[in-house]
Formats: sequence, C-alpha cells, structure tokens
Amino acid sequence: GYTPPISPIAAGLSCKCPRCGRGALFDGYLTVAESCSACGLDLRKADSGDGPAVFLIFIIGFLAVPLAFWIEVSFTPPVWVHAVTSGGFIIGLALLLLRPAKALVLGLQFRHRPEDFGDGGAG
Repeated sequence: GYTPPISPIAAGLSCKCPRCGRGALFDGYLTVAESCSACGLDLRKADSGDGPAVFLIFIIGFLAVPLAFWIEVSFTPPVWVHAVTSGGFIIGLALLLLRPAKALVLGLQFRHRPEDFGDGGAG
C-alpha cells in the first residue's frame, strides 16, 4: 500500500531517513550515511551545502546579541565574561542544532527534489 511521505520536520528533528523516517541519517556527527539502514535510500548524493550553517548563524545571532546586551546592561562585566558566556552559548547552541538543521534541510530537499537522491521519490 501507499505510505504517506514522512514530514521533513519530523525526520529532521529525529535525524532519520527522509523517506522512511526509521533509519539513521548520519554516520558520525555530520557525515551523512551512504544509505538508509531501514529502506535502502541512497544518501550518497544528499548535499545540504551551507544552508544549515547560514540559517543557524542568523538564528543564533538573533538570540545571542540580546543576551550579550542584557548581560552588559544588567551587570557591566569585564570583557572576558562576555567571551565565556556568549562564546559558550553560541558554540553550545551551534553544536546542538547543527545536526537537526542539516537533517531538516535534507528532508526538505528530499520532499521537494527527490531526484537529487536518485530516488524519484519512489519507495
């Protein structure tokens, strides 16, 4: 029978295969697996480019600048405090969000351009 397509958001947040939603998308931290272990989708051609990093630069910057401003206005700390708090916040959030952001972009790519996967959307 027909299996409805997996939501790119659900697949992205869970870092799962964009076709079946079951197999792991990554083989390592950001290395995309060669194929899905559950449905066999060829993932070798999957390429998110710089999209996830660019999105995160804007999102994290939108959050980090007001945080740094609030810390400065409220506490007037030395510069090293900003380096530790803002630096830790930015690096931590980037490391936390980069995998799901990349998986989301790949899920959207599979949804809208399945031919990029050599799949044609069949499955």
